[in-house]
Amino acid sequence: MSTVESITPTTPRPVSRTVFTQGWRDVTFLHWAVDPALVAPLLPAGTEPDELDGATYVGLIPFRMRRIGLLGAPGLPYLGSFAETNVRLYSVDAQGRRGVVFRSLEADRLLPVLAARWVARLPYLWSRMRIARDGDQLTYRAARRWPGPRGAGGTIAVRVGDRLTDPGPLPRFLTSRWGLHQTTLGRLAYWPNEHPEWPLHAAELLDLEDDLVAAAGLPTVGGAPDSVLFSPGVDVRFGPRLP
Repeated sequence: MSTVESITPTTPRPVSRTVFTQGWRDVTFLHWAVDPALVAPLLPAGTEPDELDGATYVGLIPFRMRRIGLLGAPGLPYLGSFAETNVRLYSVDAQGRRGVVFRSLEADRLLPVLAARWVARLPYLWSRMRIARDGDQLTYRAARRWPGPRGAGGTIAVRVGDRLTDPGPLPRFLTSRWGLHQTTLGRLAYWPNEHPEWPLHAAELLDLEDDLVAAAGLPTVGGAPDSVLFSPGVDVRFGPRLP
């Protein structure tokens, strides 16, 4: 493997051409530290778990998707805006590129789910989802519709705390991710993105009822998360997929 790239607050590989844009809003990051051997079999061939101090992480991340736009066109206000929750792992490839691997992505708009599954080959699932905010408290709810297991989901509630002026190594490791790894036509591909530095806040977990992580192939991961963070969000550009 090449030298693993540094963890940087903005991308080390600026996107040269915009394939699509997204806004990520009201993002909560829940993470559990796990043994890298647990997740290694779930990663695409050609990648291995990305580690920090001997551990890798499983992420459960609910948020609002805002105005997906294609090829630089203005984002779609209805079809391109929806609630989403993803379960993700952390990967690094032979070129040293750090990324994420999505095990599942719940969304409450059927058309984007179908497009993402059949065009982008991402594991999107159609779910009934709601996000409510009351002052500094956010509550996310999800219940899977299609494909199964039907009803998988749960509730996440957090209270947003102060802005982190210096997030530190672990928050940067978990959030400074400049691409996703996936297998496309039998080969490993890397889909790069870029966005401003995450504005990160401390957050307190108030409620967690979840079976999405188990449904994503990680039934032994649970209990209180090791990291809870919040961000009001960023605007994102994705470039063409790279080998």
